[in-house]
Parts: sequence; structure tokens; C-alpha cells
Amino acid sequence: MIGAGDATGGAIARRFAREGFVACVTRRSADKLEPLLAQIRAEGSEAHGFGSDARKEEEMVALVERIEREIAPIEVAVFNIGANVRFGITETTARVYFKVWEMACFGGFLMGREVAKSMLPRGHGTIIFTGATASLRGREGYAAFAGAKHALRALAQSMARELGPKGIHVAHPVIDGAIDTEFIRSNFPERYALKEQQGIVSPDSIAEAYWQIHRQPRDAWTHETELRPWMESW
Repeated sequence: MIGAGDATGGAIARRFAREGFVACVTRRSADKLEPLLAQIRAEGSEAHGFGSDARKEEEMVALVERIEREIAPIEVAVFNIGANVRFGITETTARVYFKVWEMACFGGFLMGREVAKSMLPRGHGTIIFTGATASLRGREGYAAFAGAKHALRALAQSMARELGPKGIHVAHPVIDGAIDTEFIRSNFPERYALKEQQGIVSPDSIAEAYWQIHRQPRDAWTHETELRPWMESW
């Protein structure tokens, strides 16, 4: 799990751990993973945390090699880094645009490439890239984010066409709606109030969808699916 935050990433890690998987979670600050690791272990599952920067090639190579060597073969890999920022186009600096692309797309490429190297000889595995509304359409103020998420979607499509016939399931779920996070609660209270009506996306519901994608039989694989609350306009 690349990008194991306190909401979606953590929920996905916990869901797979409940099925007997060893949860290997990473974010840039390893100490921020301790509550998630403690929760997974308290539920009786095995978990390992790593501090790494998904934008750094040498760190991603070392991370995958270490997990394969010291823990277990990687069966499922999830890329879940967000990088959602808003800037008007004239205020979007080259540094901002490049950093968002590095986080939301380039890191996905590095993870996907490295885990594919391990999965291909075994002939099976699942790679999931988390998409967003910005994966499908750009909005004012989100040129950097939409550009990166469009690129991640293209990466996922290319990998699916190349790796699917070799037994590796590549999927790109699009999360089209506000997610139940502290950020939404603090910054968009009116939107967060819709939680009582199941009007925002639960991280646990996303995690369940990811689990169902992984367990699909080969004769009915999903590449892209959209997850949105029943009241979301689209």
C-alpha cells in the first residue's frame, strides 16, 4: 500500500489484512503509520510499516526488493497517493505542477513497474491505482491535479493491456465524490453533514470494492469502475 493515510489507505490495508494478507504500508513519515499498524495487529493480523518517498526511484526499488526478500511475495499492490491541490492556472508554478505530477503519477509508475517485475514470473497478482473525478475531467483550478490523474489513468490502461494477458489484474477505480475524512469534516461541514444520509464515500466501502476487484475471476475482470454516493451529481 503506497499512500497509507488515515482514511482510505488505512481502510484498504485493514480490509486485506482481515483476509489473511500481510499488510505492508508506506508513507513518507513512518512514525505516522504507528496507529494503523497497531490497529491491524490488534485485530490479529501481521503488519509492517515503511517510511519512503514514492517519487524516488531508488527508494521504490529498495522497498519492493525488501518486501519480496524479507516478508512475502507481493500479491496485491495499491497506489493511493492523492496530491489534490487547487491553484488558478496563472498561479500554478512549474514547481507545483511538477510536484503534483511526481506524487500522483510518477510514483504510480515506479510502484507499478517494480511490482510488475516481481509478479510477472509468478503469472498472477493485482495492481490497483486509485483514481478520482479529476481522472475523467478537468475543472477550473485543478490543472495540475487533473493532468496528473489523467496521466495515471493512461498508465493504468497501458499496464492493463500489457500485463492482463500475462495474468496480472490492473484496475483503476475512480472515486467520484467526497470521502469521509478529517479534511472534508473540517473544511466542508455542509458536505460532511451528508454522511448521515450516506452522501459521502466511506473509506470502508472503498476498501470493500478494492477487495472485490482483487477476488474477481479471470473471466470477468474489471479494469475501471466508478464509486460515488447515490446522491452525487455526475
